[in-house]
Order: sequence, then structure tokens, then C-alpha cells
Amino acid sequence: MLKVSVIVPFFNCPFISHALDSLLNQTYNDIEIIVINDGSTLYKEKIVPYLDKIIYTEKENGGTASALNVGIKLATGDYICWLSSDDIYYPQKVALQLEYMLLHNSFFSHTNYYAINTKGIIITPPIGFHPSSKLEILKQMSKGNIINGCSTMINKNVFNYVGLFDETLLYTHDYELWVRIIQKFDLHYLSEPLLLSRIHENMGTKKYAPFIKEENKLVVSRHKNIMTKLISECIGKENP
Repeated sequence: MLKVSVIVPFFNCPFISHALDSLLNQTYNDIEIIVINDGSTLYKEKIVPYLDKIIYTEKENGGTASALNVGIKLATGDYICWLSSDDIYYPQKVALQLEYMLLHNSFFSHTNYYAINTKGIIITPPIGFHPSSKLEILKQMSKGNIINGCSTMINKNVFNYVGLFDETLLYTHDYELWVRIIQKFDLHYLSEPLLLSRIHENMGTKKYAPFIKEENKLVVSRHKNIMTKLISECIGKENP
């Protein structure tokens, strides 16, 4: 059986037990849960009941990218997933996504998802987004991120080709890595919602919106030339 490693970066998050419960309730059995405590000073006691069921390590605070990179290096799974400590997987998330990836010979995939509030109540229709063609994927991703990182599953070999998360990017490390991946691998999409993404006042996308906007410009600029080239090549193939 193929092993799936799920990395959970943790920093002062009161919802961590919900995330870990959702991983322990997965229908797929061969799962490695890796919790990286990124210098937390709050809610560490919530992890104690799970210590015999997870791989747990503590590090100095360095941001989500650094925590994910530590987790990837520790991971022994064939596939890598990421679950934020305030989000929740559906019980069949790992099983269905892995089955889908094997069926399509996929190295990189993401799924549909719902948003939930602090009480865990779904507050949106499915909000995952996947363009209809490779050309449209390249066009959209050359401007900004369309992928929820916690909905992804990645063949671990991908990191040998593209490297790890850029730890100098505090907010758009996920976007920047996805751009590197889609330059070499196709992006596949499972339309079934398999993730609950929590919306709350302390989430980074709300607290740091102006910084995220500026960092997004940096990532777009960094990859502009190669993305423009790939878009042109894709147009050429569609219009020989």
C-alpha cells in the first residue's frame, strides 16, 4: 500500500484538534501525520492526546514555508499532503484523491472545497476553481494563485525536480511552488469537495492582505518570462 504523509504546520491555533481528528478519521489506512510546531506558545496542550499517533517536532518560529519544508524532509510517504491546523479533511479525502491520481497518472492534484466558519458550519457553495484547459491554467497561474494548498496531493518525487517551498516568502510560498510545479507537471483536479477551509479573523490571508498583494507581484515578476514562454508554446500547439 502506498503511504501518504500529511504535514500539519502548527502555530498558536485553537482548532488543531479538529484538524488532527479529521486525519485520524481518514478511510485510508496508511497515513503518516507529521505535526510541525513552528514556535507556538499557545494551545500546545491540545496536541498532547495525539502524541502517540503522530510524528511531532518543535522548531523555532520561521513561518509556514519553513515548517512545511521540515515536514517534507521528515516524510517517508510516497505522496505529500498539507493540512493547515485550522482546516478539516473529509474522511475520504486521502483515499479518493490518491485513487484519482493513480487513475490519471497524476503527480500534482487539487480538489474542490467548502469554506466554514469558526463553529465548523459550511458558509459557501463549493469554491474550488480549475480552468478548462492547460492554456487557461497557465494564464490564471501567471497572475495569481487558484489552488488551495490544503486541497493538494503531490507525488514526493516532484520535489526532486522543483525543490521545496521558498522560505523567504512569508505569505505566497504556496503560490510560488505551484508555479514551479506546473512548469514541469500537469495539474489535475478532483471536483468533489474534500476539504473544509476555515475562515476566521486571525487567518493570515485576512491579517496580512496588503503584504500578500505585494509578495504576489514579486512571484509574478519572478516567473514572468518562463510563464509567458509556456503560454506561447501552448497557444502554438492549439493553433498549429
